Amino acid sequence: MLLGIHLRLGSCCHGDELHLPRWRPTRKQNGEGAEGGKGEDKPKEPKMNWRDWRHWIVNPSEEFYYVWLQVMTFPIFYNWVIIICRACFYSIDENFLAVWLTLDYISDLFYMTDMAVRGRTAFLEQGILVHEVSRLRSKYLLSRSFLLDLASMLPTDLLYLHLGVHMPLVRLNRLLRTSRLSEALDRMETRTAYPNTFRIAKLMLYIFVLIHWNACLYFALSRYMGFGSDSWVYPNMSEPGFASMQRQYIHCFWFSAQIFTTVGDTPLPLREEEYLFMIADLLIAVLVFASIVGNVGNVIVSLRSRDNVFFPNHELVKSYLHSRHISKDLRHRVNSWYQHLHINKKITRENEILQLLPASLRTDIAVSVHLPTMSKVSIFQNCETSLLEELVLKLTPQVYSPGEYVCKKGDVGHEMYIIKEGKLAVVADDGVTQYAVLGDGQFFGEISILNIKGNKSGNRRTANIRSIGHSDLFSLSKEDLTATLSEFPAAKRHLEEKGRQILTKMGILEETADDGSQQERMETRVEHLERTLDTLRTKLARLMMELESSTLKLKTRVEQLELQTEGWGGVVAEGGEEEEVKEEEVKEGEVGFKVWGRLWRGRGGREREREGGDGEGGEEGEGERGEGDGGDGMVDEGEKDGKEEEMGGGEKMDVERGEEKEEVTAQDEEEKSGEKERWRVVRQINKGSLVSDGVNEFSWLQ
Repeated sequence: MLLGIHLRLGSCCHGDELHLPRWRPTRKQNGEGAEGGKGEDKPKEPKMNWRDWRHWIVNPSEEFYYVWLQVMTFPIFYNWVIIICRACFYSIDENFLAVWLTLDYISDLFYMTDMAVRGRTAFLEQGILVHEVSRLRSKYLLSRSFLLDLASMLPTDLLYLHLGVHMPLVRLNRLLRTSRLSEALDRMETRTAYPNTFRIAKLMLYIFVLIHWNACLYFALSRYMGFGSDSWVYPNMSEPGFASMQRQYIHCFWFSAQIFTTVGDTPLPLREEEYLFMIADLLIAVLVFASIVGNVGNVIVSLRSRDNVFFPNHELVKSYLHSRHISKDLRHRVNSWYQHLHINKKITRENEILQLLPASLRTDIAVSVHLPTMSKVSIFQNCETSLLEELVLKLTPQVYSPGEYVCKKGDVGHEMYIIKEGKLAVVADDGVTQYAVLGDGQFFGEISILNIKGNKSGNRRTANIRSIGHSDLFSLSKEDLTATLSEFPAAKRHLEEKGRQILTKMGILEETADDGSQQERMETRVEHLERTLDTLRTKLARLMMELESSTLKLKTRVEQLELQTEGWGGVVAEGGEEEEVKEEEVKEGEVGFKVWGRLWRGRGGREREREGGDGEGGEEGEGERGEGDGGDGMVDEGEKDGKEEEMGGGEKMDVERGEEKEEVTAQDEEEKSGEKERWRVVRQINKGSLVSDGVNEFSWLQ
C-alpha cells in the first residue's frame, strides 16, 4: 500500500507558490538557496526517492487529503462496530478470531500512518500556507489532537497476555479517534452535490451505530440474567432457531429498534435490571426521535429555502391573486409561467444566489454561464473581453410566456434584450402580421439605450416584439450599459457606429454635414473647460492657504497689540468724549496739562508754530532761533519760556477763549487738526494696523 502511495506521489508535478501540489518539497530539497530562483522561469524538479519523504508536506485543500480522510473512515467505523460486537457475542468472536486480529492490526497501521500525515499537514498563518516540516511537527505535537491520537495508539493489546485473547474490550481506546471521522463526514458534506441526502444518510448511520450498541448490551444483559429466564430477556439457546449466530444478532437488533422507535409491542420488564435498562433506552429514544424530527425538518426547510431562492414564491403569489379576485385567465397564465420555471429548471434570481461569493468568483461563474450567449451577439463580437466580463455580471434573466409582448412600439426603452433560447416575432400593430422572427443569440432594443445623435425616434421603441413560445431572454439596463461603456470609449464608439448604420437603414437618422466637426468642437470646448476648472481649483487652493495664513498672522498681531495697549486705554476713549476730557484735564491741573502738553509738543507743536504766527508759537520760534544763534543766553531764555508754558498753560488757554473771534477761529482749527490726529490713531488701533511699529510711532502718547 505504501509503495502504491509512493508511486502515485512520484507522478505528481510540482506547482508554484500560489498553487501548491498534493505533496510539496521544502526549499532545501529543491536546491534553492538565497539566489536559487534567479534567471529561471521554472526550476528543475528533482526525482522522487525514498530519502525525499522527510521533506514532503500535505496540503489540506488538495485532493490527497480529502481522499485520505475518506480512507480513515473505515478503520474508525470498524472499531466502533466490531469491538462491542466481539465483546458481547462470544460466538462471533470465537468463530472469526483470526479475521478480527488481522483487521485490528491493519486498522492500527492506518492509525499510525494517520499520525504521520497529521504531522505533515500544512496550516495557514496570516493567509500563507506554512510548509516548514519542523513547524508543522511542533504544532501537531503541542495540539490536543496529538494527545488523543497518542492515547488511541497505546499498546493495550498487551493485556491479552494476562486476560486472554478473547477480551476485545482492551481496545476501547481506539474509539478516541472519532474526531477524524467527524472531520471526514463534514468534508464530504461540503463537497457532495446532494448535501440534504447526505445529511439524512449520516443521521441514519449514527442511529444504526446506536441501535447496534444497544443490541449488544441487551444480549450481554440477557446472558448475565440467564437466557430464557423470563419473557423480556433473549430466549433460551436450547429452543430451535435461537442458537444460531445470525439469529442472535438479528433478534437483539430488532428488539433495540423497537425500543428506540417506540413502534410495536415490547415485553414488559420484570426485574430491576430490566427496568433500568428500559428507562435508559426510553430516554435515549426520546433524544433519537427528537434528532430525527429535527434533522428531517431542517432538510425540508433547506429544500424549501432553495426553491424560494431559485424560483419566486408561488404560494404567496397565488394567495395574492385569490385575495384580489383576479380573472381566471390571468391566473392560468401565472400558473403556466410557474410550471414552466419548475419543469425546465429556469432560474430568474441568479444575482441573489451568488451575491455572497467574491467578485472574482461571480465573474468567473457568469462568464462560464453567459459568455457563450454574449459571443453570439453581433454587436459585441469585436468588443474587448474585459467589456464582456463586465456586462455578463449585469445581465438579468427573464422568461416570457407564449403570446406575451416583450416590448411595444412607442414605449420608452430602458433596457436591451438578448435572446438565450426561444423565438420571438416582430409583428405589426395588429399583432398578427409578422415581419421577422428572432432566434438564439439575436438582440433588440439597443437603439433606444445608446443615445445616438440624430435618432428621430429618441429613446422610443421602434417595433413590436412578441414571444412565440416560452422564451428565455437576458436584459441589460440602460444605466448598466452606460456605466460600463464609460470605461471603454473605443467600444462605445463601435456600438454607436453600428447603431447609426442600423438607423440609416431604417431611415430614421438625421444626417448633418457638420456633425463630426460639431462634435470635435464640443470635445475641444469640454477639454478647455476642464483645464480652466483645474486652474481655478489650483488658484482657489492657494487663496485659501493665503487666507488661512493671513488670519493666523492677524490674530497674533491683535494679541500683541492688546498686551501692549493695556495701560493707555483711556487715551483711546478721548476720541469719543472730546469736550468732557478737555474740561476734566483743565480741572485736574498740572497732571492733566502735562498729558496734553506732550500731545501738542509731539505732533501738533510744530504745526502751531507755523500757523499761529504771533502767539505762543512765535515766541517759542524765537526762542529756538536764539538757541541756535545766541549761544548760552538764548538757551536760558528758551528754558524759561518752556517753564512759563508748563506753569501757565491752563491760564493762557482760558484767556485765549475769551479773545477776539479771529484768534478763537485759529485755535479751533488747531484743535481740529489735533483731533484728526488722535482719531487717526484710534482708527488704526481698531483696525489692527498698528502692531509692530505702532508703539514706536505713537509712543509720545504715553
